[in-house]
Order: sequence, then C-alpha cells, then structure tokens
Amino acid sequence: MGISEEALSAPPLDVVIVMGVSGSGKTTVAKGISTITGWEFAEGDAFHSEANVEKMRSGHALTDDDRWPWLESIGEWISDKEAAGEPAVVACSALRRVYRDLLRRGRPHVRFLNVEAAREVIHDRMDHRSGHYMPPSLLASQLATFEPLEKDEPGVTISNEGTPAIVLERALAALSLRKDHQ
Repeated sequence: MGISEEALSAPPLDVVIVMGVSGSGKTTVAKGISTITGWEFAEGDAFHSEANVEKMRSGHALTDDDRWPWLESIGEWISDKEAAGEPAVVACSALRRVYRDLLRRGRPHVRFLNVEAAREVIHDRMDHRSGHYMPPSLLASQLATFEPLEKDEPGVTISNEGTPAIVLERALAALSLRKDHQ
C-alpha cells in the first residue's frame, strides 16, 4: 500500500523549541514564528509551578530538581501536539543538554532554535521589561547553566541582533520556514 496523496502534500510535522536564557528574545521570536506559520504557541514559563515562579521572583535560581517536573509537563504538551499531528512552537529556556534530551525523548519532530544575545543587551532588556518575574540578578546563573547546542542536536543558533522583524526573518531562514509555510 502506498502513501496517500494527502500525506505527500501535507507539510512535515514540526515542533520548534525556541531556547535561550531569560531576556534573549525567545518568546518574541516564538510568537513571531507562530503568527507567520499559524502553529500553536506555548510559553514555557506558563508550565512552571507557582513554587518555581515564587522562587525565581524572590531571586533564587532553580535547581535541576525544580526543573524536571516543569520540563516533563512541556514534554507532555509536545507529545500531545505530535500525537494530533499538529505543528507547534514553544518558548523554553532549555539551558542544558540533559533538559533538551528530555524534551526530545520519544518526540522525533522536535528541533531547537537557540537565540543568542550579548550579556549587556540581555541585562538591559531584563532591567526594562515589565510583568515578568525573572529578576536581572538571575542572569548570571542562567548564563552559568547554559550549554550551547551540540553538533548532534537537531537545531540551529541565531543572533538576536537587530529589530524583532530582522531577528524573525533570520529565524525563519535558519529553520527553512517561509512566510507562507503552514
């Protein structure tokens, strides 16, 4: 039995995790990808427990033990999207290789877009943004925890230099997504 014409013409299933330290611009990029592609967007911060949010709000870095349940819940959301055959984009720090491995485990359609920006730029953004619980004092711990994508991980890294529109264009190009991709 051959592959149906519908299956041949359907876009490949894709789940993109836009990653990076807090303040790198990952949410802005992920929302832009969602808007352009029509894919469902999930904000990884929304999956944190209230205890995690309060811990960060009070200036304390999360431990791996704090992060595992959070990452598992994001992974479950991704699994639901894959099972439904729905492409999606998630903003999630995914700072360490072991976190990314957990997010990919059993989820073959996941790939990463790492958004990088200079420390000074990120700190300035964190200083001037409103409505976010992550204080600039935690930037150092985020940077210390961060492990760049390795060559064997499915993903690409882009710079967050320029306007949001330029960064979004860079992201779409790096992911081989076109504005008319749906």
